[in-house]
Amino acid sequence: MMFRLFRRDPSNHSIASLYGTIVAQARAAPFYRIYGVPDTVNGRFEMVVLHTVLVLRRLESEPAAARRLGQALFDRFCGDMDGSLREMGTGDLAVPAKMRKIGAAFYGRQAAYGAALAASAPEPLIAAVQRNVFGGETGADLGAIRLATYVRAAADQLAAQEGQALSRAELAFPHPEAILVVAAETQTMAREEHQGA
Repeated sequence: MMFRLFRRDPSNHSIASLYGTIVAQARAAPFYRIYGVPDTVNGRFEMVVLHTVLVLRRLESEPAAARRLGQALFDRFCGDMDGSLREMGTGDLAVPAKMRKIGAAFYGRQAAYGAALAASAPEPLIAAVQRNVFGGETGADLGAIRLATYVRAAADQLAAQEGQALSRAELAFPHPEAILVVAAETQTMAREEHQGA
């Protein structure tokens, strides 16, 4: 069940470490300084959701034990959101309703990002991050294009990591600034090849 209490077990430390890595990456300064992600409560929430979805997507391809790790990671996310709501002054009676909204938002984004990553064209992923992270229903600004490029690179890097390493909370995301450098170099090479053709 989605909102069951996070049970204490030997993997608690791994889950805490895994989730801590996700949150640290979601809060990386380049996302807000260079990519243009709104540096707001909502913007940071969207980035935590995005990175959690990426890790859960990676764990889905693993055996049952790793998939259970995914459920525990989701439970940790829910516990974090519950605690954050209370820290912001949400009353006990209002927390369950707000958590239901957070759960629905999470599942909606998980479906949208999963479908977009399964597509070969970049447009669905750009549209998904534009809509969810940048709050735009139409068009795509440079920040959404950059973030979609990062998301694709992060999904590829996670896919290359061993499942056992993930179980030990050995999780590595690409550096957001490095992704922009690689993307710029690739675009330059493509333009040069086109001009030379």
